Amino acid sequence: MATFKFYIPAVNLMGAGCLQEAAVDIQGHGYRKALIVTDRVLNQIGVVARVAKLLAEHGIESQVFDETKPNPTMTNVEAGLAMLKAHGCDCVISLGGGSPHDCAKGIALVATNGGSIKDYEGVDRSPKPQLPLIAINTTAGTASEMTRFCIITDEARHVKMAIVDKHVTPLMSVNDPELMLAKPAGLTAATGMDALTHAIEAYVSTAATPVTDASAIMAIGLIAKHLRTAVAQGDDLHAREQMAYAQFLAGMAFNNASLGYVHAMAHQLGGFYDLPHGVCNAVLLPHVQAYNAQVSAARLKDVAHHMGVDVSAMSDAEGAAAAIRAIQQLARDVKIPAGLEQLGVKADDFDVLATNALNDACGFTNPKQASHAEIVDIFRAAM
Repeated sequence: MATFKFYIPAVNLMGAGCLQEAAVDIQGHGYRKALIVTDRVLNQIGVVARVAKLLAEHGIESQVFDETKPNPTMTNVEAGLAMLKAHGCDCVISLGGGSPHDCAKGIALVATNGGSIKDYEGVDRSPKPQLPLIAINTTAGTASEMTRFCIITDEARHVKMAIVDKHVTPLMSVNDPELMLAKPAGLTAATGMDALTHAIEAYVSTAATPVTDASAIMAIGLIAKHLRTAVAQGDDLHAREQMAYAQFLAGMAFNNASLGYVHAMAHQLGGFYDLPHGVCNAVLLPHVQAYNAQVSAARLKDVAHHMGVDVSAMSDAEGAAAAIRAIQQLARDVKIPAGLEQLGVKADDFDVLATNALNDACGFTNPKQASHAEIVDIFRAAM
């Protein structure tokens, strides 16, 4: 049997109010000047000021970089790195969802390894650990606050680079559901479906293990039970907390079992059209699983069961079809767009999108390897 490595931050704080405890822990590490990597919205609504004040109360100065785009770019990384160097920061704190976390990872990695973030595209390309990174999460979806995945857009190539590197794993992750309250329904839906995609892709991955299976299955059940409530009632703290656990569990799964063609293809859509990642995943998920059902029907039947479907009298193939229907129903219930055409995707671009998807590291563990023509067919089916 092949050996198995399990990656996760050294410390992971969870639960309502845990942000206070995180400040104490950050102080305990001896850091004195942090670069807070975030976005304009969180800065404008006062979340950044709240965190900066808490840090100051614990003897930690901070500088704020709030230029992170929804699909963070190489330019974002370079600008944040320049600010970090100018102010002599000794750690990085990412505050937000996947975009600030990924941008912060890029900044922290290049800070210690030099060069450009594009030098580290691929798997474990960096020789040294990044600058210490504490990731404070405000959404329940990407799990970027605890993974070794960093996705950065190369604007020149219109490609999302997948940087999968043990050295970008944050030192500490913080999931305080109080920071997730009252987030917009659309954002909650997209990030929740992103988490579901992480769990399902990890469960059918060729690198799955009993450890990742347990995490993925638990995540699927929690998402099926709580995402609709989190979307419809944004101030429901219990639903938010359960979704925070779900997305973290899904992160544990895919951080170690990796992903599949949903992400490999969604990265191309995001890089090419600047589309929201979670929405792209949600639209592609049932279509990629229909393709995977050729070899993963039994596993998809398990997915259906944990999404609440009675599969006791079903064959594996019937169970897989039921899983796909359950995914589609959940997406409809949380008002995800029905197809890629609604997002402005053009069939004329399928050839280049498919070529780039096949080069994305996330696709290497898909349960069935596809041809270029098969990837194009999946894109077409998702329109």
